Amino acid sequence: MLGARRLREVLARHEVRPTKRLGQNFVVDPNTIRKVLAAADLHPEDSVLEVGAGAGSLTLGLAGLARNVVAVECDPRLVGVLSEVLEGAGNVEVVEADALRLDFGAVATGKLVANLPYNVATPLVLRTLEQAPRISHLTVMVQKEVGRRWAAGPGSKVYGRVSVMVAYWAEAGVVGEVSRRAFWPVPSVDSVIVRLIRRPAPSKVDRRALSGVVKSAFSQRRKTLRSALAPLAGSARLAEDLCRAAGVASTARAEDTTLEEFVSIALALEAAGMEPGGSFA
Repeated sequence: MLGARRLREVLARHEVRPTKRLGQNFVVDPNTIRKVLAAADLHPEDSVLEVGAGAGSLTLGLAGLARNVVAVECDPRLVGVLSEVLEGAGNVEVVEADALRLDFGAVATGKLVANLPYNVATPLVLRTLEQAPRISHLTVMVQKEVGRRWAAGPGSKVYGRVSVMVAYWAEAGVVGEVSRRAFWPVPSVDSVIVRLIRRPAPSKVDRRALSGVVKSAFSQRRKTLRSALAPLAGSARLAEDLCRAAGVASTARAEDTTLEEFVSIALALEAAGMEPGGSFA
């Protein structure tokens, strides 16, 4: 594995300094790498997509466990670093690309494992879940606050719109905590390891309708659904009718409403012929 000393030596040879703009915080703690690999539950027949391969610390571990690894990195300087670090790893393909613009049809594989840059973690995971159906499992390190939001359920203080968006596609759970000292440069926050297992969509609901409902509900999360959905439905009375048709209490609040209940409201919205608006992902 790539320890702190060797990492600095390799980066210095390639004249690379980590940039905050790209969220470059490299894993330098071997125990953290082992925790991520254990959470990923890899098998010799697995194909793995790694996003944000960085200097290859995690990539080396993945290469030793999986059949093949596609390592995506957007920084051309680090592509050179990866060539050196991964020399001899014949089952790794390095792809220079922006993961937010990646053609998942060309590289998508069975599992995604990554140390995700904090600034793109949520849009990247949502894009993967939506556009790469062949990826069944995701194991990622992310900022602690972000990971807790992804995995939050109704009634949690951090349950919100992104929690529902993630739950639509996958079952998410925090499976490990990581100190900020496991990275270099040391970030200002701790991280968590989150495992997401894809699940079938709860129904054939229009995602635009679902997005409109969820966005409206959480825009005023402390208000009842009757009040929060009034702008979407046209009035508080119509919002109450919408909830009644969905079998959901109009006195409930967004923070206590389940994914399935949001889906029921969205289906009622469609049945009523109302214009949803919004974008789910």
